[in-house]
Amino acid sequence: MDATFTAEQEEIRRTLRELLLKRCGPEEVRTAVRTEGGYDSALWETLAQQLGLPGLAFPEAYGGVGCSVTELALASEELGRSLAPSPLLATAVLAAPLLLALGSEDQRAALLPRIASGELTAALAVPGASLTIALGLTGDNRGDWAGGGRAGGVQARRTDDGWRLYGQADQVLDGHSADLLLVAAHTGGFARSRTLLFLVRDSPARDSLGRDGSGGSPGVTRVRLTSLDETRSQARVQLRDVEAELLGEEGESSDVAGVLASVGDSAAAVLAAEAVGAADRVLERTVEYVKQREQFGRAIGSFQAVKHRLADLYVQVQAARSAAYYAAWATAAGEERVGGLALAQALEALRITSSEAVQLHGGIGFTWEHEAHLYFKRAAGDELLFGPVHRLREHAADAARLFGGGEVAV
Repeated sequence: MDATFTAEQEEIRRTLRELLLKRCGPEEVRTAVRTEGGYDSALWETLAQQLGLPGLAFPEAYGGVGCSVTELALASEELGRSLAPSPLLATAVLAAPLLLALGSEDQRAALLPRIASGELTAALAVPGASLTIALGLTGDNRGDWAGGGRAGGVQARRTDDGWRLYGQADQVLDGHSADLLLVAAHTGGFARSRTLLFLVRDSPARDSLGRDGSGGSPGVTRVRLTSLDETRSQARVQLRDVEAELLGEEGESSDVAGVLASVGDSAAAVLAAEAVGAADRVLERTVEYVKQREQFGRAIGSFQAVKHRLADLYVQVQAARSAAYYAAWATAAGEERVGGLALAQALEALRITSSEAVQLHGGIGFTWEHEAHLYFKRAAGDELLFGPVHRLREHAADAARLFGGGEVAV
């Protein structure tokens, strides 16, 4: 493994950091999350059309840049530093790789270039609150999380006119604003139970007040949810006898669960890098603050107890960064089951660092208006969505068979 970044990778980081420093400060973030889409559409257009971020890990044949998960992780690290709200995670990290892996050639040719250009955004909708299970991060995703033939979940049935979907998906990242929904649904009943992915091409409609409502397709209802982390928009998507298109060729058998787990592993590596970027930034701001705040006639950063706390945080962030970089490299190289552990370490580092930041900022740190709370909410929100940390580690240990037969593997 060569741990040195290429000139191209360094340029991606530098360009993104300069852009986000100018256009995505704390006030810009707060303004963006209160828009209809939940993000700054002008900034997204710049990221897509000028920097090619949505298509960074796409093949050039589909309008992409032709890079790998490593470059996508480095870009996400910079987005994490500023907590920039954008459809990148939902579109380019979760939905597009599934379309690339399972879609037919016609589907890929029609949709991927539009995603790469930023014209089309997409979201992955899984039943209930099963996102982390569906991606194979905290459990086996070959179970009945999609419905299992029982009431609940999302059910798909074949008709003379095509496929129809019925059910509900919660925790759909950017589900209120995405133009394309990739819906995981159960089909086949009890005898031939299986989970398939379907495309719902639907542009969300909003009322005169900008509230989310019925989508463009009959039977689709989207409701933007109030989430702990405003920078990570979530929605509930209800499907009532909705026309859908099977992802892939009719009659072909595909390992949907395996592809979801593979995408989950690469998504975990990208999320780990994003969390490291957030942790690094909040630590930077905390160090700057303790150099300025004075107590007993001297900067509080000069007290040994504060130095020790900051040193511990620095070590934890650097360890998480090493794990995230390795996971991004290993995923790009074809290794599996490394993203979950890196994500666990990064989420833990972000949670501890943001908590300490609130405390070390003193009275001002406990006010909701301070930016430290944005990072604290991101840490808590990501653990709710993709964790918790102990579950990520437990599943990774089970998958690697570290503990078996009552003995510790050595």
